[in-house]
Amino acid sequence: MQADYVIVGAGSAGCAIAYRLAEAGRSVVVVEHGGSDAGPLINMPGALSFPMNMARYDWGYRSEPEPNLGGRRMAVPRGKVIGGSSSVNGMVYVRGHARDFDTWAQMGARGWSYADVLPYFRRMETWHPDAAGGDTSWRGTDGPLHVTRARADNPLTRAFVEAGRQAGYPVTPDYNGAAQEGVGTWDATIRGGRRWSAASAYLRPARRMGARVVRGLVTRVIVEGGRATGVEIRRRGRRDVVRAGREVILAASAINSPKLLMLSGIGPGERLRDLGIAVQADRPGVGANLQDHLELYVQMSATAPVSLYAHWSLWGKAMVGARWLLGRRGPGASNQFEAGAFLRSRAGIEYPDLQIHFLPIAVRYDGRMVADGHGYQAHVGPMRSKSRGAVTLKRPDPEAAPEIRFNYMSHPDDWAEFRTGIRLVREICAQPALARFTGGEILPGAGIESDAALDDAIRDHAESAYHPCGTCRMGAAEDRGAVVDAHCRVIGVDGLRVADSSIFPQITNGNLNAPSIMVGEKAADHILGRAPLPRDDRAPVLNEQWAVAQR
Repeated sequence: MQADYVIVGAGSAGCAIAYRLAEAGRSVVVVEHGGSDAGPLINMPGALSFPMNMARYDWGYRSEPEPNLGGRRMAVPRGKVIGGSSSVNGMVYVRGHARDFDTWAQMGARGWSYADVLPYFRRMETWHPDAAGGDTSWRGTDGPLHVTRARADNPLTRAFVEAGRQAGYPVTPDYNGAAQEGVGTWDATIRGGRRWSAASAYLRPARRMGARVVRGLVTRVIVEGGRATGVEIRRRGRRDVVRAGREVILAASAINSPKLLMLSGIGPGERLRDLGIAVQADRPGVGANLQDHLELYVQMSATAPVSLYAHWSLWGKAMVGARWLLGRRGPGASNQFEAGAFLRSRAGIEYPDLQIHFLPIAVRYDGRMVADGHGYQAHVGPMRSKSRGAVTLKRPDPEAAPEIRFNYMSHPDDWAEFRTGIRLVREICAQPALARFTGGEILPGAGIESDAALDDAIRDHAESAYHPCGTCRMGAAEDRGAVVDAHCRVIGVDGLRVADSSIFPQITNGNLNAPSIMVGEKAADHILGRAPLPRDDRAPVLNEQWAVAQR
């Protein structure tokens, strides 16, 4: 089998690349290990906790014991299904802050400042705002990816936004537009009450234009004479080769893309030789620079029957599912993460370093209840942790999970930012709009006040927000820690690119699905040799008092 381009991974970035290449008339093969994304558990937004906890849809990775989190091994869900993680994620749509991308450019990713990437965010979107609207000039209106503003009609959700305003924070009309900072209503990759994954937005149209999808486990990139010429795959018990006439593009996630590079002889040379892998390019940055967002659920009981707990019984879930199946309506048509906030933890920080997701029920990501009754929770965590981890090979076996070490909370600043975030959430919950619903704090607990006690709560209860990135960092060719250049080309090997969240030099503010898709959109233009979209040099809105005030 042969095509102009072979894309490894039918996830957020891979689907976008496949669409743009097929649209340009190129022949494309996408290799994906996972199966179909059909079925209600993936497509019903309200059922999001199910697919990310199912072996059928998830690679099932776990971190090594994290020393600063009590030796806990953290879940690292990655989508093993058509659509990748966009088919199993929480669907919250966050571009990131403008300063995130300006920082990328300062770190050597030339051409990836906010002025450079904003046109790609607009190209990929069709935004469906709520009645309050917003400045649509910052948003896209005819792209493949449908993004819907939440209705936010739960009383607790509305109360959270009002409580944030009462606490002195601005209410931002569009955190993906001119001003991220403040409280507001969330966007989601939902269309007509159904998950709108990268597969729905990009891959299905690409297949109609001739792109082919092959199911199989990619075991290595074939490198001949310093050039990538294809990939080796295992499927149906046999070994096959898919040849690339022009290029191979890895879009397999921040875990699997560095794993595949190392299996193919591209990575830290000494380590690869120790594993018996022939070195094609000695790039010590492969697998390094691993970043993620941690968060803690500040959970409260509710005194009124206004949370989603009313739907949590077996009968209640059946009724939610039936209503969704019959008309794509009701609680099942929403991911329920319908409001949140981006805040600065202190004066002197230019743009938000904390994110809060609000959920009108007290429940874990795995679906386990933490309270026998009505409640709500706010997920809070630092956005720009200084801790760094790595993905490394345990052994040269394509079917073996890699070694994943995040080194969470290994920098002292992380602890201070986390404690501040918890205290700010408590302050918002104490405002009149929310206080009238609040029956008491479940987690961390009303008696957990001191720095030491909060640190214990973080150590015992912090969870990953499932945003791994950075393991194939983009940078200048002379930077030994960089893996790809600003055109996503792997440094030291011709005909090979990486385009997914692994190339992020630094993690972005908020959820990573939107910037991952943007990477795919922009990478496609680099692959096709096209001039980048014209820059948009509008400046984002920053708090005028950021240097002297926290809000």
